[in-house]
Amino acid sequence: MRVHVVSDVHGAAPELSRAAEGADVFVCLGDLICFLDYHDPSRGIFADLFGSEHAAQYIALRTANRFAEARELSARAWADLGVDGQEGRWGVMQAMVRSQYEELFDAMPRPALLTYGNVDLPDLWPDFLADDHRVLDGEVVEVGGLRWGFVGGGLQSPMRTPFEVSPEVYAAKVAALGPVDVLFTHIPPSLPELTYDVEARRFEIGSQVLLDYVHEHQPRYHLFGHIHQPLVARTRIGRTECLNVGHFQGRGRPFVLDLT
Repeated sequence: MRVHVVSDVHGAAPELSRAAEGADVFVCLGDLICFLDYHDPSRGIFADLFGSEHAAQYIALRTANRFAEARELSARAWADLGVDGQEGRWGVMQAMVRSQYEELFDAMPRPALLTYGNVDLPDLWPDFLADDHRVLDGEVVEVGGLRWGFVGGGLQSPMRTPFEVSPEVYAAKVAALGPVDVLFTHIPPSLPELTYDVEARRFEIGSQVLLDYVHEHQPRYHLFGHIHQPLVARTRIGRTECLNVGHFQGRGRPFVLDLT
């Protein structure tokens, strides 16, 4: 069984439309929306709203872990647009997010198994999903006689991305799985070599609960994304092969896993 897996799509609709070619099963681990493009500041919702120069400054501050200054920069940009308050900002952003989702879900291969990334808005997904798009979060599905477990979203961070949940909520989703043969998540387990982004030059947030789960249940594979340029893309924890499936927007091709 040939499985194609993508994560961190971030607006790459043309490439997404081809990502299931030759696959028996297609899996998407989220982060469909492109708010900011760290490689090309002229792309994404922030650039469309405020211009590429603002986006570049905002990216530079976040990369330097100067998150308070980044939020102040963003607040000034919203004020310059004459948009006040969180509700007003969300009204503007929602229209742009919906436009991206319309294009991305139109490009999404069918059928597909999906879970959310931290840069996703789950409440909007039902408006765009096809009948043969199955979303799983804290759930298990049997494929080819194997149990596949899915956990979406991210943990609370200074980034304040849209779908971050508390450690308690995340732990409950993981606990709901029970033992699985293949584990799919958006974020990695909390190992330094898997959570360090060599381009951003910082540790992103992984999950200790996922690490504990892998130690206890030893699935054959744990596949995830989230870290765009990881120090290490794969490692083993006991018998479990831990695999970063790659930054799809950057590489333009899916990760291929042959399950026998």
